[in-house]
Amino acid sequence: MMREHAKIHRTLLALLGLVLMGGGLLVLASGADIYRRLNLMPPASWPLTASHNVLVPSADQTRWTDMSWWWPATIAVLALLMLLAAAWLLSQHRRRPSQLTVADSSEETVTVSNHALSDALTTDLTMLPGVRGCHTLFYGKHTHPQARIGLTLGPGTSPQQIMEGLHDAVERARQSAGWDNLPTRVDLSVARHSPHRVE
Repeated sequence: MMREHAKIHRTLLALLGLVLMGGGLLVLASGADIYRRLNLMPPASWPLTASHNVLVPSADQTRWTDMSWWWPATIAVLALLMLLAAAWLLSQHRRRPSQLTVADSSEETVTVSNHALSDALTTDLTMLPGVRGCHTLFYGKHTHPQARIGLTLGPGTSPQQIMEGLHDAVERARQSAGWDNLPTRVDLSVARHSPHRVE
């Protein structure tokens, strides 16, 4: 589910970036008078075809300003966009809780720092033979988190060689926290060979 949300966000950001880039290129082409200099004939309905053109014509700028609803509607739309952007940013932040619930009973709830648990699992994984580097983070709900692990393997180390140790380390983390399950995503990479000097 988390990966699907991340994919949707990346797609939306990519589309927004393409729209903004296209608009910027149109403004740049107009401001630099590229069409005239290169003897290009843009379509008749194409916006900003000459350096004297403006992005929003004066007639469009003042078309609705004499209407009583114009400014309240404009302010409301801008405020709504700002609130949506703020909500999106907060939702991104909340996906990595600062505290994780490791024990929950009717009498007491125990929480531990996300950073502390991530460091403990990272230390455990770094001790596996063939592992050059590791980073770990927990995200999702603080009561039922998910783990994301990035492992850098040394040259010549195959994923099969560390799978058992990886499984055991994740299982120890799950059991120590008292969670029923710990969905885990593992990203593997291989460290490059260090250059050898030939004499």
